[in-house]
Amino acid sequence: MEKPNLSYIEEISGGDEDFKNNMIAILKVEFPLELESIVQSFKENNFNEVSFYTHKVKHKIAMLGMPKSYELASIFEMEIKKNNTTKYKDFLLILNRIALYLNAK
Repeated sequence: MEKPNLSYIEEISGGDEDFKNNMIAILKVEFPLELESIVQSFKENNFNEVSFYTHKVKHKIAMLGMPKSYELASIFEMEIKKNNTTKYKDFLLILNRIALYLNAK
């Protein structure tokens, strides 16, 4: 399984530590809220909301250098709209791995 990293953020920051730190700060604030919204919406079987928040969070997955996880998120985003929940557990594992990584930053 892929591990989150900051290589993309470091690349786009061009060595600007303030930019890098701001991006990390944004991720640390927004990601947990989106994760919570995905989990809650899933519990409520509100799959349109799950898809909405998945769309928002998948770009953060890409920013954290996880292209395979981004692909899974894209597939999950489409499938959940059709009430197909088969990829939810795998997607949730990715999100929890990211949450742990961001908590350690």
